[in-house]
Amino acid sequence: MTPSLALDHLWTAAAGDPAAPDAVTFSGDDPALPSVYRVGTLASATIAAQALAAAECLRVRTGVRQRIDVEMRRAAAAFRSERYLRVNAGPPPELRHPTMGFYETRDGRWIQLHTNFPHHLDGVLKVLGCDGTREAVAEAIRGWDGAMLDQTLADAGLCAALIRSPREWAALDQARAVANLPLFEITRIGDAPPEAPGRGDAVRPLSGTRVLDLSRIIAGPVAGRTLAQHGAQVLLINGPHLPNIAPLVIDNGRGKRSATLDLRDDAARDRLRALIRDTDVFQQAYRPGALAARGFAPETLAQLRPGIVCVSVSAYSHAGPWAQRRGFDSLVQSASGIAWTESRAAHSDAPKHLPCQALDHATGYLAAFGAMIALARRAQEGGSWHVRVSLAQTGRWLQSMGQIEHGWQAPDVTIDDVQDCLETVDSPFGRVRGTRPAERMSASPPYFARPPVEIGADAPCWED
Repeated sequence: MTPSLALDHLWTAAAGDPAAPDAVTFSGDDPALPSVYRVGTLASATIAAQALAAAECLRVRTGVRQRIDVEMRRAAAAFRSERYLRVNAGPPPELRHPTMGFYETRDGRWIQLHTNFPHHLDGVLKVLGCDGTREAVAEAIRGWDGAMLDQTLADAGLCAALIRSPREWAALDQARAVANLPLFEITRIGDAPPEAPGRGDAVRPLSGTRVLDLSRIIAGPVAGRTLAQHGAQVLLINGPHLPNIAPLVIDNGRGKRSATLDLRDDAARDRLRALIRDTDVFQQAYRPGALAARGFAPETLAQLRPGIVCVSVSAYSHAGPWAQRRGFDSLVQSASGIAWTESRAAHSDAPKHLPCQALDHATGYLAAFGAMIALARRAQEGGSWHVRVSLAQTGRWLQSMGQIEHGWQAPDVTIDDVQDCLETVDSPFGRVRGTRPAERMSASPPYFARPPVEIGADAPCWED
């Protein structure tokens, strides 16, 4: 599959103007990174799709059309934004706890642990009955059969995944549930009069658009960051008690303001409802149903704020027996056969992940794409809308693109190779150097109007 065909698939699924993709020019070919999967195609297509949706928002508001250029090398760099982040010219950021990774089990299987958050690590160590050194964890896991440990950790609400082949994954009820879903959903959930994507002068595609971003780590934050680069006022809402990963706060916080609200508290929930009444996009990446239990289901929000666009990002999708299972990009890769396939292609004894968090980044761009498509629809036909995406659905699409023989042998791409894809900004964290938006747009070049700020740096209110 080529980036052009992949974009056509996305645009057709979103019921867009069939002629619109003609405005997009692609350059570059896979393998853009060392992988047998078409990661560069996934990057180019999803970045182009959200750029085209942004262009559509500007066209709806002003009548202006524009050209879009996407170079695969720049798109692949954007898919590695957290890897290329530097603060004060320091070393690469440390994103993983030492115990995170692959372990061999008693029955010769492999399992991956995800232990970046302290409470996840503590829970895993409690199940294993060992201390927190990697050696102790490895020794404890050698006393378990893989499938039993995988299920035990899932039942405890912890983060792990048994390494499965694509065939093993396809045999699971969860894989069948995901296979019955489209890549993304954009569903009308209420009536409302037509309304422009933003307020005031349309200097940029999303000028005056208000976005609440209730997400952490990569996929959801990338979506919010993408809306910000097209001019949206994005307010990140974190729970003050919830853990974060510092480099990701910096990388994905560019363009956003940041506030905290503890949604366990009645007053905080009331404050969030007040914000929602004046918002355009409400994006969240909690597990399916978690915010609904607090009174923030999409249908409820559509009654509170007719015309709202709700965006839901999840790991294994909202359907199937794993809908409530905790998941991250690397775990979905492990569970669904991607890590197995990469290791077999490279003749590696141990599992092997993609060379970037491709499912996270692609899902983030698809979430932003869906949000902007919904905003454009709202401008033309009115309504409240719900956009749903998941890492598992994105992973399934990547797997459907076919493989590149010997693609894993492609040279890796270092930070020195992508210096022209980076920009530097002063921030409360110091001098931050990170990837710039990958797409080039002739009428509304994307950029970050704000540096990243610390969690809770701003009041939970709209600027204007």
